[in-house]
Amino acid sequence: MDLLHDLVDWVLAWSESPYGGLALFVLSAAESIIFPVPPDPLLIALGVGKPSFALVFAAICLAGSLVGASIGYLIGMWGGRPVVDRLFSQEKIEFVERKYQRYDVWAILIAALTPIPYKVFTVTAGMFRLHFGRFMLASLLGRGARFFAVGLLIALFGEPIKDFIDQYLDILFIVFMVLLVGGFFVIRLLTRTGKSAESDGTAA
Repeated sequence: MDLLHDLVDWVLAWSESPYGGLALFVLSAAESIIFPVPPDPLLIALGVGKPSFALVFAAICLAGSLVGASIGYLIGMWGGRPVVDRLFSQEKIEFVERKYQRYDVWAILIAALTPIPYKVFTVTAGMFRLHFGRFMLASLLGRGARFFAVGLLIALFGEPIKDFIDQYLDILFIVFMVLLVGGFFVIRLLTRTGKSAESDGTAA
């Protein structure tokens, strides 16, 4: 825990540096592969420091995350199981595999939006050979929604929104994903019900 706390402090210290934007890009890319601290704290700190640039910082964060996601995918694809076993616990690998079997690329979108460790999904996506185009699209949508939501809130409300983001943003994204996935299941169920009704009518 002390090491993780020190890492968070080190990440936040970059917000006082003239290289804060570059650090945000690099850390966001690294977090998509192996780095344990998400880029959100630095994104928030930089945005609060310069609210007029909050959306620019969100774009930098997204760009870094997508670069890291593609690298993580290639690591998983080329390194395969030995690399994944070295990077992550067996429990996490099995958890992700179950999510892929159930949700396919939706699992990437869920991980990209929520606090689930995104790095586990980027590397295993390559290992399990998920379609690269759909993987990157899900990463773009999920990471983009997350980072730009933070940037937009800071741009609109400035520093007073910081505590709200720290406390409730993850919860809001989880609720959003539950509603989104639930909505698609309802549409799918209604579609199946409609087809069954049409088949019965035809048969009659």
